[in-house]
Amino acid sequence: MESGGQDINLNSPNKGLLVNAMTDVPVDSAAAARTSAPEGLTLAEEEELRSELAKVEEEIGTLRQVLAAKERHCGELKRKLGLTPLDGLKQNLSKSWHDVQVSNAYVKTSEKLGEWNDKVTQSDLYLSASSTLEDWNEKLTQSEAYKKTQETLSQAGQKTSAALSNVGSVISRKLGDMRNSATFKSFEDRVGTIKSRVVGSRENSIDSLHSPSGAGDKPPHDNAPF
Repeated sequence: MESGGQDINLNSPNKGLLVNAMTDVPVDSAAAARTSAPEGLTLAEEEELRSELAKVEEEIGTLRQVLAAKERHCGELKRKLGLTPLDGLKQNLSKSWHDVQVSNAYVKTSEKLGEWNDKVTQSDLYLSASSTLEDWNEKLTQSEAYKKTQETLSQAGQKTSAALSNVGSVISRKLGDMRNSATFKSFEDRVGTIKSRVVGSRENSIDSLHSPSGAGDKPPHDNAPF
């Protein structure tokens, strides 16, 4: 006889143990399939909770279907209006930033920073540092070295302006003197003479080309007799 891939010897001294092990297997399959109730719950409470769980899961599935249909309808409306995903992203970012600004954490942080700023600006250390800086600035501006430096810079600026003005006047005067000099006038006369000669020769050339007498100077061609 074979059971579970092993030979069972009826004459074995352990045959009683094998029979007892086989009789310990439960024969009620329904009772074996049913899980035991959680600790602290009766069977009735467990059945009620399982029924409620099934209803909630069914409602979740229905809501998911409704949400998917609403999202498709929303996408169609945006497509008809010409709205792009970038517009939706900008709108979402603006809404998110607005939500952040009106959130309790943002408001509390802003108030806390304002309080810290007031405390810092009203603290003795800050006031003392400000007073010290003002004293240093007043002492610096009232010092002899600062005044001399300011006077030196002012004088240097005035001298520079005067020097530039003198340079402009000298250049203008030199140009006027050069134009009034005999050499410059002689050069202008020479240039004018050359220009008048060039213009006159050009006009004479044009007149000679358009003159009718010019064509009669050429001897006529005699026709050779045959």
